[in-house]
Amino acid sequence: MKIAKPESQGFDAARLARIDPYLKTRYLDSGKLPHAQLLIARGGEIVHFSHQGAAREGGAPVDETTIFRIASMTKPVTSLAFMMLLEEGKVALDTPVHHVLPELKGLGVFKAGGVGVPFQTIPTDEPMRMVDLLRHTSGLTYSFQNRTNVDAAYREGRIENWHGNLTLDEFVTALGKIPLEFSPGTEWNYSVSTDVLGAVVERVSGQGLAQFFEQRIFAPLGMHDTGFVVPADKTDRLADCWSLVQGKGRVMYDRGAESAWSREPRLVSGGGGLVSTALDYHRFCTFFLNKGELEGTRLVSRKTVDLMTANHLPGGSDLHAMSQSLFSETTNAGTGFGLGFAITMDPARSMMPGSPGEYYWGGMFSTAFFIDPVERISMVFMTQFSPSMLYPIRRELKTLIYSALND
Repeated sequence: MKIAKPESQGFDAARLARIDPYLKTRYLDSGKLPHAQLLIARGGEIVHFSHQGAAREGGAPVDETTIFRIASMTKPVTSLAFMMLLEEGKVALDTPVHHVLPELKGLGVFKAGGVGVPFQTIPTDEPMRMVDLLRHTSGLTYSFQNRTNVDAAYREGRIENWHGNLTLDEFVTALGKIPLEFSPGTEWNYSVSTDVLGAVVERVSGQGLAQFFEQRIFAPLGMHDTGFVVPADKTDRLADCWSLVQGKGRVMYDRGAESAWSREPRLVSGGGGLVSTALDYHRFCTFFLNKGELEGTRLVSRKTVDLMTANHLPGGSDLHAMSQSLFSETTNAGTGFGLGFAITMDPARSMMPGSPGEYYWGGMFSTAFFIDPVERISMVFMTQFSPSMLYPIRRELKTLIYSALND
């Protein structure tokens, strides 16, 4: 692994050097985060790669080999898989979802029922289409949104439980029995849409999602430490994962030495199930920065990447106008949504430095990435702590990184 001199890529080295002490003082020494890893690159060249804190309780420090649960940073991978099938002419963005997943045919929109009537529905204005899954305008939700009777039904059915409940096909069947929150295309709500997209990839390709990812994406891109399961010979590299619980403080969520990610999930989650390393995800980011190509391997065309990274919200709207979510991995003002990630439309409205057209996402364990195609900057941040929106660390990191630009 080569790390370029910051000055050679237009960064002020002294300003970049401010970031690690900031993270240590504000987040590690204070006990807010258990560890932190930060990779910054420009034009695909790494200019900063730092590791702080112990990967496991009382154990060895985080290093370049540490494996992290990347949660919703899985979503861009699933979205890429779908777009590869789109390029092959096997499916289209305007394909109704029920053409591939007939279990979802006839879904209506929730309407409050009377006494003893759990659900009444009204017809949707339009069918749910593949683009709705990619941009989260499907009418689906997440159980943790805690907004409506619909997400309550998700919780009651435990349909998002990755271990010991439903398979991916059974998950789709269960969703087919619960109304939508709204008519597809009319609102934005962070949801299980990308998990459903994973089922689409399986049905269209005829392969299991894990096999498709490994054979068609990870192996070609050299992402050898990324997958849904941590192999036995790598489990010693998986970091502990922590969570903040009201009344208890920071508690262990998933211990690396006996992790749930060391065994096959029953529900393969294209929305949040992957583990990876900072170096692997850096390769993924560089692939996108290079418009679909990495080191001579092309998976999708330049025009497909352009399509994915455009704002697809109806009427060119932003999340501030369309979002109904109580939670997502982004702020809403000045932010659109593409085919798999948020898109910065107006940095001034977002109140963060950046570029129009920058795209990004994060995960529930506070991991994050962004790709700026204008400045050709990419970042991968790794830690293992939920909830992800408790601290403004992503905003602070972006500010610190852009403040170090010197060209």
